[in-house]
Amino acid sequence: MDDTVVLGGGMMLVMVVLGLAALALWIWALIDAIRNPALDPTMRIVWILVIVLTSWIGALMYLAIGRSATPGVTKAP
Repeated sequence: MDDTVVLGGGMMLVMVVLGLAALALWIWALIDAIRNPALDPTMRIVWILVIVLTSWIGALMYLAIGRSATPGVTKAP
């Protein structure tokens, strides 16, 4: 067998797995932004637009920044 064929098949598998992971992250962030009770309606629309228009980068931004203000989480004085 040719080594380039095997290497190319392995790279294709890695790309498919990364693509599916990015899609799952995007869907998770979008659903979370829609259902997050801590967001007021304006911020919810803003985050949904950011997630939809910037793909997985927007999803990462939302999960890192937008999700941090969840209710029920209290800080000790």
